[in-house]
Amino acid sequence: MLSQAALNAALNGSSAILLLAGYGFIRRRRVLAHKVCMVSAFVVSTAFLFSYLVYHERVGSVHFQGQGSIRTFYFALLTSHTILAALVLPLAILTLRRAWKGQFERHRAIARWTFPIWLYVSVTGVVVYFLLYHLYAPPLR
Repeated sequence: MLSQAALNAALNGSSAILLLAGYGFIRRRRVLAHKVCMVSAFVVSTAFLFSYLVYHERVGSVHFQGQGSIRTFYFALLTSHTILAALVLPLAILTLRRAWKGQFERHRAIARWTFPIWLYVSVTGVVVYFLLYHLYAPPLR
């Protein structure tokens, strides 16, 4: 059975895969497949956000155990991840809303920003998980 932290990482990873697939589909002008992937990525990311909030409400914060240069790398990654994660939800909503309303030029303009930020947040979420829970795991309680 997956731990809730592993579930969160799986949701982030799934979101990244859906985003990449959706990007590939729109590049090949497969609009319906693009739409399905992007809406699915939004649903998966929303499930992640809910699961993440529930997990940290129950567990609190988990302290990074790494020392030295990996600690600096981890906190730089976590900081960029956290700041950009705060932007993803409003950007994704705005991007999806513009597509929903048929404002495709405006949709493309904002999607050029939303896509790489959302993808970065999804991928770095998985990296943070592996660093925190596997490579530099806290001692068992």
